[in-house]
Amino acid sequence: MQSLIKLNGFINGVVWGPWMLTLLVGTGIWLTIYLGFPQIRYFIDSLKEVLGKIGKKSGAEGSISSFAAMATALAATVGTGNIAGVATALHLGGPGALVWMLFSAFFGMTTKFCEVALAVHYREKDESGLYRGGTMYILEKALNLKWLAVLFAIFTVLAASLGIGNMTQANSTAEGMFMAFGIPHIYTAVVLAFMVWLVVWGGLTRIATVTTFLVPFMAIFYILGAIAVIFNNLSSLPSAVKMAIDGAFGDPQAIPGALAGWAVKAGVTRGIARGVFSNEAGLGSAPMAHSAAQVDHPVRQGFYGIFEVFVDTIIICTLTATTILVSGVVSNGLTGAQLSLSAFRTTLGAPGTIILSIGLSLFAFSTILGWYWYGETAFVYLFGNSAKRIKAYKAFYTLCIVLGGWGGAAALAHIWDFADTLNGLMAAPNLIGLVLLSKKLKELTVDFDTKVRSGELIK
Repeated sequence: MQSLIKLNGFINGVVWGPWMLTLLVGTGIWLTIYLGFPQIRYFIDSLKEVLGKIGKKSGAEGSISSFAAMATALAATVGTGNIAGVATALHLGGPGALVWMLFSAFFGMTTKFCEVALAVHYREKDESGLYRGGTMYILEKALNLKWLAVLFAIFTVLAASLGIGNMTQANSTAEGMFMAFGIPHIYTAVVLAFMVWLVVWGGLTRIATVTTFLVPFMAIFYILGAIAVIFNNLSSLPSAVKMAIDGAFGDPQAIPGALAGWAVKAGVTRGIARGVFSNEAGLGSAPMAHSAAQVDHPVRQGFYGIFEVFVDTIIICTLTATTILVSGVVSNGLTGAQLSLSAFRTTLGAPGTIILSIGLSLFAFSTILGWYWYGETAFVYLFGNSAKRIKAYKAFYTLCIVLGGWGGAAALAHIWDFADTLNGLMAAPNLIGLVLLSKKLKELTVDFDTKVRSGELIK
């Protein structure tokens, strides 16, 4: 085990070296400029598209509605990183980390837009009639890089089962319930596993149905709680904004801290400096949910990618950071979920603890649901659409939830490091594919704009 930990540490240092951060942010900047700032041009359209399609189905081809596909992806995206990851960013980089996190997210909106559009364009039906797609399909069909597609699928299965999508989320849920109510980890783990099993056993349709109702509820619940904290510290808001701006341009530690916070979703163990993405832009995960959408053009589904990053980082992550800054707990030495919990508890007392713990649990639960579909999609790509094999994967996925929640923070200290590495390994082939297919993305956006102008498509 010690040898494996050392090996992972070495790989992690290579995967998350300067080249990865350059590729990560640089890809977003390049695509933003090359495509003419789609996150700005299509922003209002994305709001109209998402808010106008709530609960509505389209006559276009696909397995689930566009909104349901986004809800599934957003369920996986809005997770413990919105609470623990942001706190880690502020702990590592100071208040200025917030500014640079938002800077990164601005370009991440384009990255997510491009991932989704390509995934819908290159999606295909499996033997059961479900639409499937994602980075592995793109790499194989568009670039003939089968070996790289297989590697991405393997990393996805491992990340979904053992990393970001499962064990780490279960651990965060169990820790949150223990901190708030003193519930033993194993009880939370078993209940959570049973709830997830009830949902994922029904396949994509049931996952989409649950997340369609769960995501709006949990987002509004947490947002209202965060606003309550900010409102109770309203007099401190101007100084908090000043701290963030001054720290962003005057503190040399702000930029690395922000990159960590943008990348880290739950750096609560041993001060992890980087990890999985808070909004998953560049990771290549969300397109696997969007590929099932009923939509008439790939670019239209890309609007939902823009909206995802906006909600996840610009709204929820910003609110989390602001609660920490206005409550004055940013310098108390805590990090991760404990720092966020301190902000809520200091301001709202016991109700604040309950709000934060429930919010953390809901975020983790939704992430486990969304990432199950990513794991299954990659599993089917690797091993085929055998019903018996998929059932075996569901059983394994459920078991990992119990192990993750049962272990406690100390037992899972190194799981965060492995999750960190797996997500870096996922991101690399996805970002390479986006860069190599820049011309195809340009063709898709031009085609969409032309059809809208001609009246063939309606925005």
